[in-house]
Amino acid sequence: MINYEENIEVQGARVHNLKNIDVTIPREKLVVITGLSGSGKSSLAFDTIYAEGQRRYIETFSAYARQFLGGLERPDVDKIDGLSPVIAIEQKTTSKSPRSTVGTITEIYDFLRLLFARAGDAYSYNTGEKMVSYSDDQIKELIKKDYNGKKINVLAPVIKSRKGHYRELFEQIAKQGFVKVRIDGEVKDIVKGMKVDRYKTHDIEIVIDRLKVSDTEDMDKRLSETINTAMYSGENVLMVLEEGQTVARYFSRDLMCPTTGISYPVPEPNTFSFNSPKGMCPNCNGLGHVYEVNEKKIFPNKKLSVKSGGIAPLGEYKKSWAFKQIETIGQRYNFELTDPISSISEEAIDVLLNGGHETFEVDSKTLGVKRSYKIDYEGIANFIKSQYEEAGTTALKRWAKEYMDKITCPECEGARLRKESLYFKIDEKNIAELAHLDIAELAEFFKGLEKKLEGNQLKIAEEIIKEIKTRIQFLLDVGLDYLSLNRSSKSLSGGEAQRIRLATQIGSQLVGVLYILDEPSIGLHQRDNTRLIKSLEALRDIGNSVIVVEHDRDMIECADHVIDIGPRAGKHGGEIISQGHPDELKNENTLTADYITGKREIAVPKKRRKGNGKKITLSGSTGNNLKNVTVSFPLGQMIGVTGVSGSGKSTLINETLYPIMNAHYFNGVKKPMPYKKITGLEHIDKVIDINQSPIGRTPRSNPATYTGVFGEIRSLFAKTPEAAIRGYKPGRFSFNVKGGRCETCQGGGLRVIEMNFLPDVYVECETCNGKRFNRETLEIRYKGKSIADVLEMTINEAVDFFELIPKIYRKLKTIQDVGLGYISLGQQSTTLSGGEAQRIKLATELSKRDTGNTFYILDEPTTGLHFEDIRVLMEVLTRLVDKGNTILVIEHNMDVIKMVDYIIDIGYEGGRGGGKVVAQGTPEEVAQDKKSYTAKYLRPELNIPD
Repeated sequence: MINYEENIEVQGARVHNLKNIDVTIPREKLVVITGLSGSGKSSLAFDTIYAEGQRRYIETFSAYARQFLGGLERPDVDKIDGLSPVIAIEQKTTSKSPRSTVGTITEIYDFLRLLFARAGDAYSYNTGEKMVSYSDDQIKELIKKDYNGKKINVLAPVIKSRKGHYRELFEQIAKQGFVKVRIDGEVKDIVKGMKVDRYKTHDIEIVIDRLKVSDTEDMDKRLSETINTAMYSGENVLMVLEEGQTVARYFSRDLMCPTTGISYPVPEPNTFSFNSPKGMCPNCNGLGHVYEVNEKKIFPNKKLSVKSGGIAPLGEYKKSWAFKQIETIGQRYNFELTDPISSISEEAIDVLLNGGHETFEVDSKTLGVKRSYKIDYEGIANFIKSQYEEAGTTALKRWAKEYMDKITCPECEGARLRKESLYFKIDEKNIAELAHLDIAELAEFFKGLEKKLEGNQLKIAEEIIKEIKTRIQFLLDVGLDYLSLNRSSKSLSGGEAQRIRLATQIGSQLVGVLYILDEPSIGLHQRDNTRLIKSLEALRDIGNSVIVVEHDRDMIECADHVIDIGPRAGKHGGEIISQGHPDELKNENTLTADYITGKREIAVPKKRRKGNGKKITLSGSTGNNLKNVTVSFPLGQMIGVTGVSGSGKSTLINETLYPIMNAHYFNGVKKPMPYKKITGLEHIDKVIDINQSPIGRTPRSNPATYTGVFGEIRSLFAKTPEAAIRGYKPGRFSFNVKGGRCETCQGGGLRVIEMNFLPDVYVECETCNGKRFNRETLEIRYKGKSIADVLEMTINEAVDFFELIPKIYRKLKTIQDVGLGYISLGQQSTTLSGGEAQRIKLATELSKRDTGNTFYILDEPTTGLHFEDIRVLMEVLTRLVDKGNTILVIEHNMDVIKMVDYIIDIGYEGGRGGGKVVAQGTPEEVAQDKKSYTAKYLRPELNIPD
């Protein structure tokens, strides 16, 4: 009998390609599920175990709550016993909001806000002095002590350095019973109709009381009432002016500068939030950047005239109000619409950009009299700005953005917070400066902080600091020491996002939970792998079960239990081919076991390619943490860019090199990170970036449509005799246009149920049963198969089916060659992993006729790949380079690194400790470098002794 306290028992799992499998998973152990890509690992871990756990959780809700959530469909499995509450830590769950940062996800920033609100020291932004605040009793005692026996005026400031005549204000003050005011340092009686010069700036204070201070009981009472009235009228600020003196002294219930009297409201956590109106910078709304109109984008070619499209947003001349206004401006500033932009005066350009409003007269050449004209022009720059800020549609906003640059907010200089919030400090640092530090520097800052605080400040801060330190330590444990708290979550890779969530979960200290992770080692250098494994072991050791879908050799060898799914992918997978302790796994006759024992291996090339002798040189790169880096990329070779996480690889390649090349060959608009110059671009004719972003964001997108093969298949179906008789054209076989598609689901195969505050739910269309097409279209057959049958074929099946149609066969064969033979032609792109999407893009490029002179950039192409899949992928890449192309891979996987011709190793560390070229050359040359972390792990692969 099975003990469910010790095991999770899955019986009869048939989700996707799983072949009715039974599996026993030990609880409170680190379990790795491995196998080829597409073998069924995620189907077991996420679509069966996690889906059932989630369904059971929702079933615990009341019937009332469930009606809003809807029932989750039960996965196709007979029985799952021994299941704990399940938490899935996937790669695509972080928010894409620009307001979401590492600090907000990990909650460290929330604790920092609390710390600054309760224990921060406020300083004046005018004088830099420490701000002070007083209670009413303290103010009374100070006045009695410092002004005893002296005559004073108690004043309530109401206007501070502002223009206006203030007639209504003086009437209002008089109605309240006050008879005197102090205007610009001079005390005056309030008289009827009193006002001041509206064009000058004024300081106005109400004289609340005039008294001689003494130490009596009556004085005590009078002072209390006076202070209370002054605080009410002066909004928590009052001034004391000794008779005969000109400089008043400020007192405030709020934080106040003792010299200038400026005051800050009492701080609260929201004062330091860039997501709250109380804390956010009013200029950029807490985003840290603003969009500014770029004159060069409005006038891209000043040799052109207005008429021939010199003003890019307006295009070529047409009869419209805008061009009529420009003609009028031309009459005022003496230019014609046929004149080149370069000949138009600066004054006129300013009016074109920023608008103008005036009436002027011009002599009429035909009538011999003066004619009156009116310019009432908003200006192109103002129009673009208003469209960006107030546009009702995304398309209009996108149009406006084409003529704007994203710049750091000049008001807060990227700090996101209002000025007052940035003048609260702890140990001489404000909250934005702390958010800018990387996690390792932040840990250093908090290490000795308690010693620098004292008294109440220490008492209040102690608990908060303890919480912050704990959370920082978890981030250090998962190898994220190079990230800063203000790093946008949009810019995190899948692996980084997953490890942040892992750190948060370790911090929650839950027990008895089943955690399921999807390749947490993505984007992690071998050096940091050990720290990640230790973190997972820590989760296990406090009493949790951990299931990891993983291909990493170290992770497999450190597991308590390994489940190997296979033997192949897709329809040929879905079976448990071995399970047990890693040592037992090595004795099995499986692909995974063969690669771990070394029976099979990805062989090191016998010789390295020399390339074509040409190179592209990028000089003086200083983006993010790059330290004035100059790198040469030899052409006609496979180049590997390596280095620990956060060392600057993505900044150098994805943020600097690629945008420069994309702008050069295809007029790409993304602005590269700062650099000095680039040479050698003439040696290649195009650049292709093959990243892991989805190939489509809706269920309508699929590998067939993305690669273009579906167009060829539709044409083939249109040529069948039956289709020709019925007069069907290729469009009849498209599920995106009316005619042949099912109109109930409009060719989606699914109907969308909008869930309002939850993600939309997709259900199969009941009319076409998910086939996408109407009955008439499905009657057309090619070799006995309808168009819907073809979409359901796997790539492997389709390769055999279309073997005699060269155009279709070539495209399908390349998808098969990159190891994706198991996916179906019509598989929704939303169900593809990042690695699969990347390989479909690669296959699409491979199926094109290459020039033999292309520069390919691949960012971690081994994501989600088994050892065998990596071997297949490397064969494809090798073929590409052999044709004369250049391939650059950003990679951590040693099986890939040992196969490249040239390595550029960035480091030494991540974050501030990175940004330098550590070593470059052939793998054999780099392996000799004693300082490089990559070299340390490369030597054993190349059989070079340490």
